Amino acid sequence: MLLKYFYDQKLAHASYVVGCQRANVAVVVDPGRDIDQYIEMAAREGMKITAVAETHIHADYVSGARELADRVGAKLYVSDEGPAEWKYLFLDEYDHELMHDGDHFMIGNIKFDVMHTPGHTPESISFVLTDQGGGANKPMGIFTGDFVFVGSIGRPDLLEEAAGIANTAEPGARDLFQSAERFKQLPDYLQVWPAHGAGSACGKGLGAIPSSTVGYEKLFNPSLQFSDEDEFVKYILADQPEAPKYFAVMKRVNKEGPVVLGAEHHHEMLHISKLQQAVVTGTVIDLAPSPQFAKGHVPGAINIPLNMLATWAGWLVDYDRPAYLICEPSQLEEAARVLHKIGVEDIAGGFDAADVASSGLANEVYATGTPADLSHSIQSGEVTLVDVRSDAEWNEGHIERAEHHFLGRLPITVGQIPTDKKIVVQCHSGARSAVAVSVLQAAGIKNVVDLTGGYSAWAAAKLPITKPGKQEATVSSS
Repeated sequence: MLLKYFYDQKLAHASYVVGCQRANVAVVVDPGRDIDQYIEMAAREGMKITAVAETHIHADYVSGARELADRVGAKLYVSDEGPAEWKYLFLDEYDHELMHDGDHFMIGNIKFDVMHTPGHTPESISFVLTDQGGGANKPMGIFTGDFVFVGSIGRPDLLEEAAGIANTAEPGARDLFQSAERFKQLPDYLQVWPAHGAGSACGKGLGAIPSSTVGYEKLFNPSLQFSDEDEFVKYILADQPEAPKYFAVMKRVNKEGPVVLGAEHHHEMLHISKLQQAVVTGTVIDLAPSPQFAKGHVPGAINIPLNMLATWAGWLVDYDRPAYLICEPSQLEEAARVLHKIGVEDIAGGFDAADVASSGLANEVYATGTPADLSHSIQSGEVTLVDVRSDAEWNEGHIERAEHHFLGRLPITVGQIPTDKKIVVQCHSGARSAVAVSVLQAAGIKNVVDLTGGYSAWAAAKLPITKPGKQEATVSSS
């Protein structure tokens, strides 16, 4: 048997190729949209990808299942568990088999037994792998998808938080408890191969190592230490990270079937003359480093540096409008791949950053200031301070007089920010606040300053901060 691990750092997504070396056939488990990596790996190993196995309808990235079925004729093994609204709608176009609890399928001499493990989603299944050509004929490991992670467990509130399906979080949590109890009955020696690692919003406290064992997780996974269902439900629904709004889009896209991109899919650089119209009709994303963007940018463009694109584009891009990129030509395809992975399908093209700079269109700027520069005006109330960190960060401590507007929700809450004073924006270190400044300027709020170093620099300077249940937790020594 051959097992290969693939990890998309930008999405914290793990996928796997499992191959039978006797039959020279392979299956991809929970594939991402960038399927060339699987095809190239299989070719190197002399194998043919004949199947895709998917644990559930994913919400955080566009699945590569349909693309593989279309490109190489892979058979789809997918869940038929859960209610009618969580069934795949594109399967009739491809060879497929619907999976239920207790079913199994074979890839050469490798057996995949299906366990229904609802909770994260109603249709979630896991695959227990046995290499029947390996001699022992005992299960080796389990592909858990978004059910059990290293050090955590899948969140049951996504359907309610991201997809807007009311009254599903608590029933999902109770389903998840029963699934967890079933997981605990598996042999301790089974390896655990999850679909996500640290940084994913599909759970809280995910570990950064790629795999574990059932026995280790039973001992040390905080989510598996509960024997009381009500206590588990209380724990699992508390303090979950913000659910990106694009998760609702992903659930629909993967259910209905994403657009097949094809092997020759690519994007074009556009003439600079089309840029101003692009600002009016679409979302223009400038990939420049934030200090560069601050010194000169196109009015109406938002700034998401390339290394932040996967994390924040799903929150800030309007999925109903075409997306345009201002970037170096060599960055266009990489950025487009990232956007396609999170379901931004209408990528209308790119504008060369050098052409933009020389055109005179990048004529808007914004100011920055350190805590020392801005502390008096912030503490006196002469400016409006906007904190764009997460709810959890805000609750741990924040600068006095700050208003909280999480960056991901800023396009929705921007109208709630008073504009009668200069606005200072801060996050923890300054990266997210720079993005937020661009969002505010694109929305027409121009008198904005970025607090460099953010909350971290403010606290390091011993300036006043407020913590829950306390007055001034830290005060200036001067």
